[in-house]
Amino acid sequence: MTEQIALKFDIEQGDFIRAGEASSKIKKMLHQLGFNANIIRRAAVAAYEAEMNIVIHSWGGYVQAQISPDAIIIIAKDRGPGIPDIEKAMKEGYSTAPEHIREMGFGAGMGLPNMRNSVNEFEIHSEIDKGTTVKMVINRTGGVPK
Repeated sequence: MTEQIALKFDIEQGDFIRAGEASSKIKKMLHQLGFNANIIRRAAVAAYEAEMNIVIHSWGGYVQAQISPDAIIIIAKDRGPGIPDIEKAMKEGYSTAPEHIREMGFGAGMGLPNMRNSVNEFEIHSEIDKGTTVKMVINRTGGVPK
């Protein structure tokens, strides 16, 4: 692989039927490109958690993956409502998911921490009533997540 491959998936608010499709397609592409199992697993976890956060907490958005020989960059961008306290949201177990989401088995407060723990680089920016953008980088070689 000498070029960059870009994948983009629109994610709808509350769409639990299609939730997980983007991360599955990213995983399949990485497998076809010959990435090792550990890299594929980390990318799939990061993409899935980002995808589910958009389904559960936002008004919709997208997940995109930029795959190059050296790294996988996953960007998740949503529309509103934003995260009022990112530091608090990054704590394992902290969740703002409503009860009906928790009854479905989601909303345990591990999404953002799992994303951060699966990647080499993690950036999050959020603005109230505008949305949140998460950028994650997984290096193909040289290092494991922090």
